[in-house]
Amino acid sequence: MRQEVDDDVRTGERAPQGGLLEDVGFDGAGAEAGAGSSGRLGNQLGNPVVTAATGMIPEAVPTISRFFGITITMYFDDHEPAHFHARHASGGGKVRIDTLEVIDSSLGRRQLRLVLAWAELHQHELAENWRRARLGETLAPIEPLR
Repeated sequence: MRQEVDDDVRTGERAPQGGLLEDVGFDGAGAEAGAGSSGRLGNQLGNPVVTAATGMIPEAVPTISRFFGITITMYFDDHEPAHFHARHASGGGKVRIDTLEVIDSSLGRRQLRLVLAWAELHQHELAENWRRARLGETLAPIEPLR
């Protein structure tokens, strides 16, 4: 499980080695490590691509957990009601934190069951991360489903 703190895109401070942006090849100096001749780096995490020409950092979309090919994220500037996003190769979905109601989903049945089981185990931590996101604070990683 990831314990490192990701770069703070609001202040531009660097995280310890191995942060999220380094995982996708961003070196923090306005260029991407390993970028092709186009100056762009494909981002495996689904975030916007960073360009060498602009040195722009992608929007903050913190990944708070990963398990069985499912990535759980929470946006800093997302709308109410409190919810999280789940993504998998089979689709994606949004789940409300307080009721665990599925807001929207194109996930496969198995993946959705796994997401809901994980959310039930970590509902309090999800609510705390939602509170942190609203304040612009760093989100805490949550244990994956095992």
